[in-house]
Amino acid sequence: MCTVCGCGAGETRIEGDAHEHTHVHADGTVHSHNHQHSHDHAHPHDAVPVAAHTHAHRHADGSEHTHDHVHSGEHQHDHAGAHHHHEHLVSGDLDYGTGPARAHAPGMSQSRMVQIEQDILSKNNAYASANRAWFDERGIFALNLVSSPGSGKTSLLVKTIELLKAEVAISVVEGDQQTSNDAERIRATGVAALQINTGKGCHLDGHMVGHAIQRMKPADESLFLIENVGNLVCPAAFDLGEHHKVAILSVTEGEDKPLKYPDMFAAADVMLLNKCDLLPYLEFDADLAEANARRVNPHLTIFRVSASSGDGLSAWVSWIKSGLEAQRAKRVETVDSLKARVAELERQLEQTQAGK
Repeated sequence: MCTVCGCGAGETRIEGDAHEHTHVHADGTVHSHNHQHSHDHAHPHDAVPVAAHTHAHRHADGSEHTHDHVHSGEHQHDHAGAHHHHEHLVSGDLDYGTGPARAHAPGMSQSRMVQIEQDILSKNNAYASANRAWFDERGIFALNLVSSPGSGKTSLLVKTIELLKAEVAISVVEGDQQTSNDAERIRATGVAALQINTGKGCHLDGHMVGHAIQRMKPADESLFLIENVGNLVCPAAFDLGEHHKVAILSVTEGEDKPLKYPDMFAAADVMLLNKCDLLPYLEFDADLAEANARRVNPHLTIFRVSASSGDGLSAWVSWIKSGLEAQRAKRVETVDSLKARVAELERQLEQTQAGK
């Protein structure tokens, strides 16, 4: 995964600010710093050697020529002027996800990969916990929307905002490798949106979202929506401080997506089956897709929706409203408990002073 292979150590750019560069050291520690200028980093990669050999041909007139053969899984040999083709039968799959790290990086042991991953994720989790505590203190409901590219995340987000913006303040963080296209689509709805470009990074992390919170300063008892980078792998491992991960699967994808990418659907609390207006025109089994998702995560809440037609969105919006109410109630309870604690401390202080 990206915590060990290095693809998460790219250049991060938060809209309207200098870009942030993250370095992962050999011991697994991470530090970040800002650059006030733009520059390119070239990362050479050793080419994979390709097997080749020179082949000679002698013609009837005695002339001779040579040429190279490049091997890519099949061999051709010239024997006594005749060509024949050897096919290599492949049996058994390659599975690099069976070790303790459940991943592979060339030249790195499984134990080292586990150590690096644990170190990076523990640092991320500390940032995420701080984000969540900040949300809870203010009664803010935060959702992290995750999916593969093209599932309709942004369109769903726009529809959701249009249905809710009259009732609740909304802030949106948009994550993409490049461009601010999605943030501009969100701003067109009239709500605040901040773009985070991750460069070579394939996901948002708790540190990035923390910076976004500081920049945006979302209102108390508001809705905070995070649209993650389109990726069903790495975002599953990174807590951003959200209250729920929402996985979006469209009917133009395969019913077996939850089985192919189980970590994401296991980490999610909600699945939106999107583009259901296209079901009459596709060979897609919605019941099977839901069954596969529940094989991975029996506790998933699933909504069938369409961002185009609006079908199913009322149930999804009602679920969000319930989450908002729960966060507001939690904030009231926290404030009341603090007031009670202060009153108790004041009472104890008065008793102490009276006894002197």
